[in-house]
Amino acid sequence: MERRAALGQLCWPELSGRSVTLLVPLGATEQHGPHLPLDTDSRISTVVANQVADELVDETGSGRAVLAAPGINYGASGEHEGFAGTISLGHEALHLMLVEYGRSACRWADRLVFVNGHGGNGATVVSAVRRLRYEGRDVAWFPCGTSGGDAHAGITETSVLLHVSPSDVALSAAEVGNTAPIGTLLESMRSGGVAAVSANGVLGDPTGASAEHGADLTATMVGALTTAVRDWSVGETGRLG
Repeated sequence: MERRAALGQLCWPELSGRSVTLLVPLGATEQHGPHLPLDTDSRISTVVANQVADELVDETGSGRAVLAAPGINYGASGEHEGFAGTISLGHEALHLMLVEYGRSACRWADRLVFVNGHGGNGATVVSAVRRLRYEGRDVAWFPCGTSGGDAHAGITETSVLLHVSPSDVALSAAEVGNTAPIGTLLESMRSGGVAAVSANGVLGDPTGASAEHGADLTATMVGALTTAVRDWSVGETGRLG
């Protein structure tokens, strides 16, 4: 059966006059070590948003539709620009884009959630959402993350990609990166980016990654966002749940 929980599949009359909660995947195009694709963050946020929209599609009988929008696949990735393939919009451009996106979408959508898959977007997303909420729009953000995960291209992201896109993971090329706590690396990263602390771009250890672990992590993220959308409790920073 065709999935009808995706914004891009619909025609405008199907949305006219309906109450809509729009889930907007936000990712990045940046290096993810020698073994993961550049759009890893975008893939993860898109999978989470799509699965949540599918999960909630049968709960829209009350008239509220929960839809996943086409993803925003570029973000603020300046810390990864020491590696080929990275494309960063920077914080100023990302902020403006998210604000204008929210202003436009909220002309017809009642609620909007930026489902963020890239940690480097975090401060900008918070700032943009606060601006939109100050302007009276019911906008929030939600992070794609799980407790205990490593920082970048390690076992966490590698496992999720083995679950959602196994053919695009070059597991034979996976290498251990810098496994020091991220807090101890921040000073060096502020001046020299990820390349200053990890020659291969990995912050963590992909050893032991598995599709089974990735399925569990994905289910955790999907479950958390599903509950948050149902409850719709927005905190001071604009975070949902």
